[in-house]
Amino acid sequence: MEEQSHLQCIAALAVLLPLVGSALWFSLGKKFGEKFVSIGAVSFLALSFACIAYIFFTATLPLRINFFQWLPLGTSSVSFAFLFDPLSLALSMVVTGVGTLIHLYATGYMHGDAGFGRFFSYLNLFVFSMLMLTLSDSLPGLFLGWEGVGLCSYLLISFWFTDEANASAGKKAFIVNRVGDFGFLLAMFCIFKVFGALSIPEILQTVQAGNFSGDDLFWTRLACFGLVLGAAGKSAQIPLYVWLPDAMAGPTPVSALIHAATMVTAGVYLCCRMQPLFLLHLDVLNVIAYMGAITAFFAATIAIFQNDIKKVLAYSTISQLGYMFLAVGLGAPVAAYFHLITHAFFKALLFLGAGSVIHGLHHEQDMRHMGGLRTKMPITFWCMTIGVLAIAGVPPLSGFVSKDEILHNVWGNHDWTLVALAFTTAFMTAFYMGRLWIMTFFGKFRGHHEAHESPWTMTSVLVILAAASALAGILNWPHLWGGSETLGTYLSTVVQALIHHAEDPAHALQSSLTLAVVSSLVGLAGLTIAYFRYRNFSGEEFSSPAFRPFQNKYYIDELYDAIVVKNLRMFGKFLWKVVDGFVLDGVLNGSAALASRTSTYLRQLQTGLMQQYALWIWIGFLILLLGAWTGRS
Repeated sequence: MEEQSHLQCIAALAVLLPLVGSALWFSLGKKFGEKFVSIGAVSFLALSFACIAYIFFTATLPLRINFFQWLPLGTSSVSFAFLFDPLSLALSMVVTGVGTLIHLYATGYMHGDAGFGRFFSYLNLFVFSMLMLTLSDSLPGLFLGWEGVGLCSYLLISFWFTDEANASAGKKAFIVNRVGDFGFLLAMFCIFKVFGALSIPEILQTVQAGNFSGDDLFWTRLACFGLVLGAAGKSAQIPLYVWLPDAMAGPTPVSALIHAATMVTAGVYLCCRMQPLFLLHLDVLNVIAYMGAITAFFAATIAIFQNDIKKVLAYSTISQLGYMFLAVGLGAPVAAYFHLITHAFFKALLFLGAGSVIHGLHHEQDMRHMGGLRTKMPITFWCMTIGVLAIAGVPPLSGFVSKDEILHNVWGNHDWTLVALAFTTAFMTAFYMGRLWIMTFFGKFRGHHEAHESPWTMTSVLVILAAASALAGILNWPHLWGGSETLGTYLSTVVQALIHHAEDPAHALQSSLTLAVVSSLVGLAGLTIAYFRYRNFSGEEFSSPAFRPFQNKYYIDELYDAIVVKNLRMFGKFLWKVVDGFVLDGVLNGSAALASRTSTYLRQLQTGLMQQYALWIWIGFLILLLGAWTGRS
């Protein structure tokens, strides 16, 4: 009991520190200045990480910490409680660990900004919301964090809101995510209808017990599709991916923390958390697999033609998230989670490296105006090189190990459409990342401002993330290659892998090594082609009209604008002009005008003359007498 109380305090401290920090930096930031905010924001998050790490290394899992009864729901109720298990702890370590590094980086990147305190207030609030999402043991608690990160995303994307483009990007992210949230809410209603509860452990325990009627299976299938819609919105999958590229309008640390390392992986976490429910409906898992594969391929084709360094990484994030959903759909949640963790490291590194380049070039983001920066920004160059090689799948870096595990599962599933999409995407990933790398750091300098290396608060974070990107593959190094698959063993009590085929050890090793060689060659081929294509880049490419659909992102934004946005505006105008202006205002204003005119006529009877009042009294008396006489007869 004493140990439970002790861990309860540690858990509460881990979650509340970012929340308290958010209030402090917002209210006191301007009064005490940048140094106070910088030290406080980084320290509070580092302490939160230390609390999560303490529970990670000392607690016996699973650990449920109940704080109080929250929502009474008929005969059931929802507790405000945290669930510490391998799934939640692994992501919480990433959120607070990578979050601490990005906070440190941001102290240098945001130096001198007028909204310094406000920025770190939003950033701390985001970490609090993400921990709520990750650790909550109920769907309403998870949804509370889900909405919290959505709010913080809006606040941080539109942080420089005086620029109309930034404000519009924030609104776009907020509105598109509400579409996904409708799916999440629908799923919760369906789940409560079937299970009569919203506690995640209680739901999953009932699912594993089985014995569902046909009616129950209908509602659980609908719930699964609702969860998929919610996950697609938060994790930027087709058809709700359009908000993420525009989200690059926010400061670069925002892109690294929210839109690469943590928030956008919430959809993957949700699907892994509710995996037993999805296993009731393999057709839904198949939809998830195809959604992920198509998104990965689709986003990669757009990334090739982007010139904004952050937009390339944005579409790359969408593509890599597609890989994660592909693994989830194939019944390989460990592979998805492994890629989630390695991606958090190398994509945070790439975003922060891009931020270092932007900072060193006085906010230049167009790669056509870069080049030759490897000698001017050597630390940034070498760190980003590791990140590029990792995401391209060059062995033995972390991206190679985690992506190879996904490709191995795709190959073992024997769905050749998915195989073609997955391997083609791997080639395109290496090509567009090689393009970014060569255009930025090699050739002649094409910029307009003299470049300089970033301060130590930024470069030190790059070095740490580069080391993590290089070494994180050890976390789940395959048994067949002499590893221990630590992550797989750790998560095995929470998620279940679907076995698609069985092989003898010798054949399995040969198949694994062959696929590893093939995926490595695919990545190296993409990098090599990019090197020879862009080593003498002069600033002109893709001039043919045939490339315009790719350069314009297949006109999807224009299509959404024509079909959805304009029609919603017209409908809103109809409601404003006709329903509100003509019908509602007409009825109300007409009633007021009628009352005004009637009162004007009736007012004429109020003359103040006693004789006239007496006359009206007699007239009324006579009318009453006439009525009484008529009624008697």
